[in-house]
Formats: sequence, C-alpha cells, structure tokens
Amino acid sequence: MILVSGATGHVGRPLVDELLAAGRKVRALSRDPHGAGLPAGVEVAATADLPLEGITSAFFVMAAFPGGTAEPIARLKEAGVRRIVALSSYSVLDDDPKNMIAVKHRDLERQIRETGAEWTFLRPAGGLAATALEWAGQIRTEGVARFPFGEAWTAPVHERDIAAVAARALLTDELVGEAPLFSGPESITYADRARIIGEATGQPVRFAELSHDEARQAWRAAGIPPHAVEARLRMFATMVGRPHEISPVDPYLGRPGLSFAQWAADHADAFRKGTK
Repeated sequence: MILVSGATGHVGRPLVDELLAAGRKVRALSRDPHGAGLPAGVEVAATADLPLEGITSAFFVMAAFPGGTAEPIARLKEAGVRRIVALSSYSVLDDDPKNMIAVKHRDLERQIRETGAEWTFLRPAGGLAATALEWAGQIRTEGVARFPFGEAWTAPVHERDIAAVAARALLTDELVGEAPLFSGPESITYADRARIIGEATGQPVRFAELSHDEARQAWRAAGIPPHAVEARLRMFATMVGRPHEISPVDPYLGRPGLSFAQWAADHADAFRKGTK
C-alpha cells in the first residue's frame, strides 16, 4: 500500500488519482479525514495518527507536517517503509544560508537519505502554477490581480505534472536515487498570468502592480512572517526582466509539460465572477 501525505493538496490530490488509475491501494492522509472528499476505494486517515501498518512506499510533503519532519520521517524508518518520494524544491541548489526554503528542503532530503530507504526527491522549478489561486477572490469580485512584480518571470509547473512524476517514482524503479528537476514548459511574467486567466474565464483580468510597501502589508495580513515577506521581495526582484530557464519534464513523462493556459482552463471556475 502507498501512503500519500497532503492528499487533499495541490499535488497530493492528482497523485491519488494517478495511483488509483494504476490499480494501487492508497492510504491518504488528511488533517480532516471526514471532509477530505477523496474517491471511493481510498483509505483515509488523520495525518496526526500517521498509521503505517502495511505501507511499503510513501509520498512525503513537508507542508503536511507543520510541527516538523524529523518525527514523522523517523516513524517511516521504524515502520520499514521501503521507498520515500518527497516533494522538495530546486532551491536546494542555492547554498545561501539566508534562503530558509533551501535550508529546510536540504534538511528534509538529508533526513530521508539517513533512513536508508530508497528515495526520490522532486525538485520543481519555476514556481507552482497553483499559487495563482491566491488571486481567486479578488479576480472573482473585482476582475483584478494584484502583485508587486508584474515583470517577474517564472515557468509555472502544473500540479498534475508534479503528481505524474511522483507516480512514476512510486510505481517504477526508474527514478530511485534521482532528484528530478523540471519546470513548466514556458517562461511567463506575472502580468501574463493575469491575462491568461482572463482568457480562460472569458472575463478580462486587469493586472495591478503593488508597491513594495503595499505588498508587505498584504503579505503580513495574510500571516506571512516579516522575515519571509522580505525574503519574497528580494527573490521576486531578482526575477524581473529575466526569463526563467526551462527544464523540460519530457524526460520523466515522455510528453511535454502542461502549460499555464492549460492550468488556467482547468481552474477557470475558481476565478469566474459569480462562483465561490
């Protein structure tokens, strides 16, 4: 049986579908098992319980364990889980000690290596397309997408592509001991994202560039710690005017990656006026 942590999240949910389609038994972890809304045939359990009996492979998402990763990873080791596929980040290649995202993911990878289990670390680059959902409320109500760096370039990755690579790592031996790094198939700006969402919904979206102070206020109001807010501002500033390097997912999936336009079409209802 395969364990999927973060099973109702952006990557975990399509991964559950991939594994079911392959005929595999899945135990899905959720903070709210009763409200998970997962397909019939999936065994749903509470993340806090972390039941591991009968588990041979696991998909591990750091965000599913806000209390820290050391204890759940130690439990995977004690239970004899043979393979761990983890959602990491290409930021691990940045050795700047101030880059806390990189530091945390490097520590995650180290902890998993030390279990002695077979491992695969997924390192999506270019940002997750799903971060655009942060605009959903304002686009639905005002037709506006607000962000401080309209000309910052990314190569957003569709969560279905990440899930497909994760499924290959769980279902075959082809990616054992590998750290696949892949981006979305095209480099676009944040202003482009707003335009593409408008095209997908048939309701034009205006991009409104925030000042740095306005972004600070908005991000802090959203609960982002001040040090993380400043780190975000520095990171996005380095992306302005610099098209993102493309790292194709084709070698891992045998097909091109899904575009941001495809992602926007898949999620159009989240942005349409009159929907919730």
